Amino acid sequence: MNEKTIQQVLEIEQQADAVHAEALREAEKLPLQAEQEAQALIEKARAEAEEEARKMAAKAQAEEERQRILADAEKTVQRTEAVAKTNFNKAVAYVLNRVSGRES
Repeated sequence: MNEKTIQQVLEIEQQADAVHAEALREAEKLPLQAEQEAQALIEKARAEAEEEARKMAAKAQAEEERQRILADAEKTVQRTEAVAKTNFNKAVAYVLNRVSGRES
């Protein structure tokens, strides 16, 4: 081989060594990068799960409050109907007494 060819082979070997060294450096970084990305994904999933849990809890509390209000309203309606029925009976008795002339 002539000197020029030998020089080219040496340059190619140097370039190959440089590429190999860079590949090794990059390969060493990959596990750390993968771990960081996995941790970020875990944190994101955890935050989303916590937010969903908060929404579900708020919805459950709102439903509980709605049920309580509905129950209170139903009790009020029942009390009002009972009072109205009592007053209606008194009013009918009063009218009947007035019509029959028993009470003035």
